[in-house]
Amino acid sequence: MLERSRTVSLAPGKRVLFLTKDFALIRRQLAGELNLTLDDVSPEDLLDDINTDQMTPAWVCFDYKPDELAKNAYAGLVEDGERVVPERALYDADFEVIVSGERKGVGSSRETAVQAEKWSGIRIAIAASFAPIHARNNINQGVLMGGYDILRRLQAGEAIPLDEFAEGRDPITRLVIEHGGLFAFSKALQAGEVEVPRPATGPRPMNMAEKVIARHLVGGEGHVKPGDAVLAEVDGGYSHEFTTAQVHYFLENEYGPDYTLPNPSKFAVFEDHLFYADGVKRMAPFVPKIQTLRDMQRVFQQHTGVRDYSVKDGVSPGICHEVAREEFIDPGDLILATDSHTTMGGGNNAYTYGVGATEYANLVHAGCTPLTVPDSIRFELVGELRPECTAKDVMLLILMTWVRDGDTLNRCMEFGGPGLASLSMDERATLANMATECSARAGMVEADEQTLDWIAARREDVDREALRARFIAPDPGAEYVGGVHTIDLAQLRPMVAHPGDPDRGIPSDPTNGAYIDDIGHVEIDIAYAGSCTAGKEDDLEMYAQVLKEAVENGRRVADGVEFFIQYGSEAVMAHCQREGLTKIFEQAGAAILNPGCGACIGCGPGVSETREQVTVSAINRNYTGRSGPGRLYLASPLTVAASAIEGRIVAYEPGMFAGVGV
Repeated sequence: MLERSRTVSLAPGKRVLFLTKDFALIRRQLAGELNLTLDDVSPEDLLDDINTDQMTPAWVCFDYKPDELAKNAYAGLVEDGERVVPERALYDADFEVIVSGERKGVGSSRETAVQAEKWSGIRIAIAASFAPIHARNNINQGVLMGGYDILRRLQAGEAIPLDEFAEGRDPITRLVIEHGGLFAFSKALQAGEVEVPRPATGPRPMNMAEKVIARHLVGGEGHVKPGDAVLAEVDGGYSHEFTTAQVHYFLENEYGPDYTLPNPSKFAVFEDHLFYADGVKRMAPFVPKIQTLRDMQRVFQQHTGVRDYSVKDGVSPGICHEVAREEFIDPGDLILATDSHTTMGGGNNAYTYGVGATEYANLVHAGCTPLTVPDSIRFELVGELRPECTAKDVMLLILMTWVRDGDTLNRCMEFGGPGLASLSMDERATLANMATECSARAGMVEADEQTLDWIAARREDVDREALRARFIAPDPGAEYVGGVHTIDLAQLRPMVAHPGDPDRGIPSDPTNGAYIDDIGHVEIDIAYAGSCTAGKEDDLEMYAQVLKEAVENGRRVADGVEFFIQYGSEAVMAHCQREGLTKIFEQAGAAILNPGCGACIGCGPGVSETREQVTVSAINRNYTGRSGPGRLYLASPLTVAASAIEGRIVAYEPGMFAGVGV
C-alpha cells in the first residue's frame, strides 16, 4: 500500500485561513496581520454556502493546469465589485488549512475549486458541512476534510490520526483517503494491492437509485442499501471543452502520453460551453486560452476515439445534457459526466450525476468507478399544474421548502406519483436537472409510455419492449431516509428566486418574496431564455405561446429590454423552425441564438455588463457574477417571456395581453 503518514499535524510556519463573513478579516489574514484561532472566530462568523463559482469563476477555469489556475483562487469572492482575495494572494501565502461554514462548495461540479486551494498549499479543509460533489472532489484530490473539533486540536499542536479524517466514511472512501487520492487508490486496486469486497446486503425492497446501482455492480447484479460502498460499471459519460483538457492532462500525467481507454465508444466530448464566449466583451482577454481548451479537446478526442460532438459548420450540436438525453441515455443507465447538470439525464429514468475531472479521468480509464449508495427522498406529485406554472416553479418550491433544512443534501431526489403523467418529458428533465441546485446527488424520474414514445421519436430502430424492460421503478416498501413528500401541482403559483442563489431571497416567511406577485415592481434590462434547464422543445413552445399572444395584440419586446432566446440543441432548433416558432420569436423582437450554453456560465450573449443591470432568466442558478455583474432573478420560461414583453418581472396569465396592445 502507498506509504502515507498515519497522523496529520500542522507544519511549522504554516497558517490557518478563516473565511469569515467579515471580509476585512479575510484581507487582514492574507496580509499577514492576523493569525486567528477558533477562540477568535465562532462558527456563526464563518461564510456559509461558498459556491464553486466564487472559488473559481468560469474565466479562471480557462487555465486548465492546476498550478496556473490556483493563482486566481477565490477570484469570484467579491465585495462592492472588488476581489476579496487578490490574484496570487492565497497562492503566495503560507496557509495549509482553510475554514468556512455550512455547505462548502455548493454549485457546479468543477473540480478546479479544489485544485485552486490544493495547488495554493491547502491540504486540509474545515467546514460545518460540504456539498456532496465538492466533498468527493476533495477526497479524490487527496485534500483532507474535517470539522471544527479537529481544527481546535490541530491548532493546539495535536497530531490527529489519519483514521479520524476518514471516520464515518465507507470502506472504499477510507481507502482513497488513506492512499492520498483516487488515482493512487485506483493504481493500487489494479495492482492487486487492495481489495474491494462486494456489499453483503441481502434481498430488500429498493428505491430507484439503489436498483440502478445494484444492476451495475462489478461482478454481477446484487442488492444494495444506503451507505454501501461499491465498484460500479458505467454505461457512459461525457465531458465538454471546459473540462476535457484537464481530463487529458491528468491521464497523461498518471499513465503516460500513450494512454488508452478500454471503451471509448461509451464516452463523448461536446463543444457547447464556450462556443459564444468570443462575442462577450469581458471574455475578450481570455480568447487565446479558450481556443487552447478547444484545441486540447480535439487532441483528446483524436487520441482516444471517443464520440465527437464538436462544432461543425459553425454550429454546435447543442448542450451536452440535452443532446445526451435525446441520443443515448436510456432508462436504467448509469451515466457520469464532468458537469453538475448531468443530473438532467434522470428525466429519462436513469441514474446520472456530475463528477470532477479526476473522477472522470479515472472512470474512463478503468471502466468502472467507486461510489456510495445514496439516501433517497421521494416527491409524490399529484394534480396538474395551472396554465401559468411550470416544472421550474416546482423546483423553486422545493428549494424554498425542503432544501433549506438540508433534506435533499447528497440524496437522490425521486419523482413519481399520478401527477407525473401530466408533465412532459421536457418538464421531467427540468425536475432532474435542478436536483443539483438542491445539492442533491441526483434526480430520477419514473418512466411510463410517454418515456418510450419520446425516446423512440428521436432514435432509429428502437426496440420498445427491450427499452421497457429497462424501466426502473421503486419496490413496494422501498426506504426513503429523506421521507416521502406530496406536492399538489394544482396549488402552485408562479415563483421567483432573488439574486444571489437559487434559494436566496426566498425568505423564511414564504408569504413575502417567494412569489412573483409579492416582489413588487422590478424593471428588467435583460431576459434570457435558454440553457440546459430551459432550452428544450417544450420551453421554446412556452416562449412562443406568450410571444404569439403578445404579437397578435400588437405587443413586442419592451423598449430598453434585450430578450435572448437560445436553442438547447440542433434538434430543438429544427423543431422550432419546422413548427414556425422561430418566426414568432423574430416577430416579437427577440434575439435568436444557435444551440449551446453561454449566458448561463457568463460566456455568451445575455450576460449583464454592469452591476446596475437587472436580468430575469430561466437558467438554473444565479450566483453573484455567474452571468455577469448585474442582479439576476430566476423564473420559469412563461415568466421570462411575459416579463420581456412587459419590461418588468410579471407572472404570465393566459390572455394577459388581449386587448392591451399599443
